[in-house]
Amino acid sequence: MEFAFELALCAALEARGDGVVARQLGAGVADPGGRVLDVVRVDPGPAFDERVSLTAASIPDAAVEADVGPGRFRYWKDAFDCQPDRARRATERAVEAGFFEHRRHNGRDHVRQVARYPDWFGRIVGIENKPDLGRPGDLESQLRTDVSLALVDEAVLATESYVTRAHLNRIPEEVGVWRVRRDDAGVESIEVVREPTPLPVDEAGIEPLAFHPGRTDVAVVPAAEKARARRRLAERAYGKGWRTYAFPACERCDADDASGATLPHCAWKGRVVDAAVECGPSCAGHVPADPPAVDLAAERDRRTPWVADPPGRRRRQSGLDRF
Repeated sequence: MEFAFELALCAALEARGDGVVARQLGAGVADPGGRVLDVVRVDPGPAFDERVSLTAASIPDAAVEADVGPGRFRYWKDAFDCQPDRARRATERAVEAGFFEHRRHNGRDHVRQVARYPDWFGRIVGIENKPDLGRPGDLESQLRTDVSLALVDEAVLATESYVTRAHLNRIPEEVGVWRVRRDDAGVESIEVVREPTPLPVDEAGIEPLAFHPGRTDVAVVPAAEKARARRRLAERAYGKGWRTYAFPACERCDADDASGATLPHCAWKGRVVDAAVECGPSCAGHVPADPPAVDLAAERDRRTPWVADPPGRRRRQSGLDRF
């Protein structure tokens, strides 16, 4: 099952690195919802520790781009070059996250950054999960989009299937290929069948928008727009992580941590389950009960460099109720 494969791979990547692992993130630019990456790994940049100490939440891109610095307070409306509604939402989210400080002056809301936005992320790797290559779906077009847009530094296909030369010939040569082997404790090994080729993230990209017989509609995405999209992707990955799943309210589900991460394991099905789509009264094995008491944020805090409640965040929450 792809859901269990994805969680096991995320747990393994997290255990083997010191960056950020997240799942199910939009990676389109001209069409933001047109491409969703199964897994994203963001490697630390030179100021990663500064980002960790700043806030646990994603920082909205409009707040990063706003003319708000760590010096004097500014009236929030004068700091943004975008629609007022978007500016207001970005300001509120930045204050809530702890990136902006807020105060009232002459009856108006003023903000400033608590610190300069750090250069915190390095290489971004996008991973497409396809455990069974016998059921490829839109795999080829998805990977061609990743290569032509080049939003991520490297694109990788992860599979449990035996990878043949025919499989390799059907996907872009720039895409790396991993063969993942699992056991009851999670990922046993990751064999690199083909190394990924670094993609030209600093150049303009081509984003396919729609496919028609004999032609493809595309958008040319300038390098500067890609740079902003990469920052948004990294920020979403930092704030979201990969533990975005639920635990069912069922007696037969327990919190299995054999893989090194706490996952929803169903004793009746004998596997990890996606509670959002396959659990509930319609399941023949459903036995109503309270869901397992699990704190996934605390687990992420314990197992990774990410900090759920950094000291700076606690200090910057004061005054939020007055915004």
